[in-house]
Amino acid sequence: MRLRGQALWRSPAVAGDSPFSAPAPEWVAGDFEIREGHIYQVPATGSADVEGWIVPGLVDVHCHIGIKQGGFANPDEMLEQARINHRAGVLLVRDCGSPSDNSHVRDRADTVRLVRAGRHLAKPKRYIRGSALELVTDAQLPAVMLAQARAGDGWVKLVGDWIDRADGAESDLRPLWDGAALREGVAAVHEVGGRVTVHSFAHATIDALLDAGVDCIEHGTGMDSDQIRQAAAQGIAITPTLLQVALFDQFAAQAGDKFPVYRDHMLGLQARHEQVLADFLDAGVQLLPGTDAGGFQPHGLLPQELLRWRELGLSDAQILDLGSWRARDYLGFPSLSEGAMADLVVYASNPAADISVLARPIFTNLGVTG
Repeated sequence: MRLRGQALWRSPAVAGDSPFSAPAPEWVAGDFEIREGHIYQVPATGSADVEGWIVPGLVDVHCHIGIKQGGFANPDEMLEQARINHRAGVLLVRDCGSPSDNSHVRDRADTVRLVRAGRHLAKPKRYIRGSALELVTDAQLPAVMLAQARAGDGWVKLVGDWIDRADGAESDLRPLWDGAALREGVAAVHEVGGRVTVHSFAHATIDALLDAGVDCIEHGTGMDSDQIRQAAAQGIAITPTLLQVALFDQFAAQAGDKFPVYRDHMLGLQARHEQVLADFLDAGVQLLPGTDAGGFQPHGLLPQELLRWRELGLSDAQILDLGSWRARDYLGFPSLSEGAMADLVVYASNPAADISVLARPIFTNLGVTG
C-alpha cells in the first residue's frame, strides 16, 4: 500500500527518550509505504494508492465496548462497536469498564487496539445495574482493585460517586469510597505497574481522589480551580467528555420531582461547566479525548467530541495533537515514525486547520500483520 501526502511524522527518538520527552511530530511531505503492518517513508514514484493528510489513529480513552443503550452487547455486537470506531478513525480505545470480556475485538484489521480496564467497581445499587462488580464494604476495595489490574491491561475503573437513592427526595450524588481504602487500593495497583481512573461528577469526591493519587479523572465536572491546579501538579489527567456533560439536563429531567436535590445538582454542574473547562485549560492539565460511548452515547463520535473541544479555547491544531499522538503517548502506544505500526487515518484536507475534517476520513488502517 502506497500513500502520498503530508504525514504527522515523528523523527527518530534519541536513545533513552521516553514518550514524554521524544520530539513532537511534525508535518512531513512525501511518499510512504505500508509493509507487513508497519509504515516507512520511501522515494517518490509516479503513483500512490491514497493521497491526503496522514495522521496517527485517533484515540478514545473513555469508551465502553460491551455496553449498549438499554443493556449489554453480545460478542458480535462488541465487534461491530469496535468496527464503528475504526470507521470513524478511532484506532486506539481504552475501554473504560465493561461487564464482559471484550478482548476478542482487539487487533483485527477492521477493529481497534484495545486497552482494557476490566469491570467497573462500585457498591450495590450505586451504578448501572449489572455492569459493575459490587463491593459491600470499603475493606474489599484494595484487593479487588489489584485483581482487576492483573485481569485487564493494567487499568482499573472506579465509580467515584453516584446517586444514593436511599435518602428519598434528599438523594444526591455522593462519594462511594473511604479515603483510606482508596489510598491503599491505588498504591496496590501502582505497585504492579497499573493505573487507576475514576468516574466523578461531584465536587465532594475529588479531594479523596487527589489524596489517593489516582492517575485519571473521568468527567471532573465538580472540580474547583484549586482541585484542578492540584491535579495538574500531580500529573493527574482529566477526560472532559463534553458530549456526555451536554446530557446532564436530560439526566436531571429523568430525576424530576422524585429526586429534586440530585436534579438541581446536575443542572448546576452543567451550568458552571464552561468555567470548569476554562480552569482545565488555565491549569495545564493533561486532557484526554473520550466520548463515554456505549450507554447514552453511540460509538464512533470521537470526531464530534473533539469538535466541541473548541469550547475549551484550543486551536484545531492543538485538538488534533491531543486526540491523536499525545493520547497515544499517554497510553504508551507509538505514533507515526519510520518502521512504526501503521495505525493511521487519511483525510482529504488538513484537520489541523479545520478539525471538522475528522468526521470524514477517506482511509483508515490498523497495522496488523495477520
